[in-house]
Amino acid sequence: MKTALTWTIVTLALAAPGLALAQSVAAKPPGEAVFKDNCAACHQLTGKGVPGAFPALAANKFVTGPPEAPTMTILMGRGGMPAFKTDLDDGSIANVLTYLRMSWGNKAKPVSAADVKGVRAKLAALAAPKSLQAH
Repeated sequence: MKTALTWTIVTLALAAPGLALAQSVAAKPPGEAVFKDNCAACHQLTGKGVPGAFPALAANKFVTGPPEAPTMTILMGRGGMPAFKTDLDDGSIANVLTYLRMSWGNKAKPVSAADVKGVRAKLAALAAPKSLQAH
């Protein structure tokens, strides 16, 4: 019994740092990793961008305004920015938009995967070719 209790204590002690790490990772906003992987090189970790090259995302009314426009920008790209419509799913785009809209002092409502799906559907409808009817 004493040995089993000792092993339980040792196991818990060894697991505790892992639990703390898991909790700290879980505490990070889900869009932060997507931002770091896809956006930070240009827009910077601070969200301040590079003047004259890449716009700031901090204190940016485009980012904090109606979410449809920045959603379209992420999906379709803009200027030198790549399109992410095939690289990121709706959940990832919603997470990164929410991260942008709530970081660096920005205070805007979160974006859901359903919101992104709706914008994606609108863009698909615009891109659908119109068929010509024979006369």
